[in-house]
Amino acid sequence: MVSVTFVTAKGEKILAQAQPGQRLLEVGQNIGMPLEGTCEGQMACSTCHVVVAPDWFDRLAHAVDDEEDMLDLAAGVTRTSRLSCQIEVTDALDGLVVHIPAEARDMQGR
Repeated sequence: MVSVTFVTAKGEKILAQAQPGQRLLEVGQNIGMPLEGTCEGQMACSTCHVVVAPDWFDRLAHAVDDEEDMLDLAAGVTRTSRLSCQIEVTDALDGLVVHIPAEARDMQGR
């Protein structure tokens, strides 16, 4: 199992356990994070936007151009923003910390 800490907009830290190969979007949704993922991971929206802790950002695979284009549409984007649907959990990411932007909205009411 891989540990991932989600930090809510209010600063609450919520620890999740993930299986290698899972997408970060699914991991967050499973613990009730407001990550809508409207396009179901097809990189056609930005409703799963997260901000990766700076010390973890460079450990991730680089974002492709399509992901960068979608991030241009997200609210509250930072230098370490990513789409959680594009982050595959690996053993090397054990301890990953990601922040949920204050602008996150989950239309599904999670």
